[in-house]
Amino acid sequence: MNADDVNVMLAEHFPGAGANCVELGDTYAVASTELSELSIRPGGYVSGPTQFAIADAALWYVTFVAIGRIEPMALTSELSIRFLRPAQGERIWARADLATATRRSVVGSVSVWMDDRSDRPTAVAQGTYVLPRAKD
Repeated sequence: MNADDVNVMLAEHFPGAGANCVELGDTYAVASTELSELSIRPGGYVSGPTQFAIADAALWYVTFVAIGRIEPMALTSELSIRFLRPAQGERIWARADLATATRRSVVGSVSVWMDDRSDRPTAVAQGTYVLPRAKD
């Protein structure tokens, strides 16, 4: 499984989702997307919902890493975000790092940043994804 596999699933099941999977590692996933006018608030700031969405996408992708397969029906159970500084730029990024995984859930933390400024996160998030029950 690699980032291209995730992006094929997105194109098939969630066209227009926005956040592409850029990289998958052993315990992390990176998501990114270029921003549209709809994501920008007055003053040129990236909206909170846009930052939340990219964090959620990265956490979803790291869920695939944790369980070893692409599972479109893994669902956000909980996600909290803390905005650290104004976000301005053309491309938004998020890296989710796996904290723990159980039979039914995956927990991770996410860093969100703009353009090539990974050293200056605009937000941090932590969340849990729940996995669908196994079919009998």
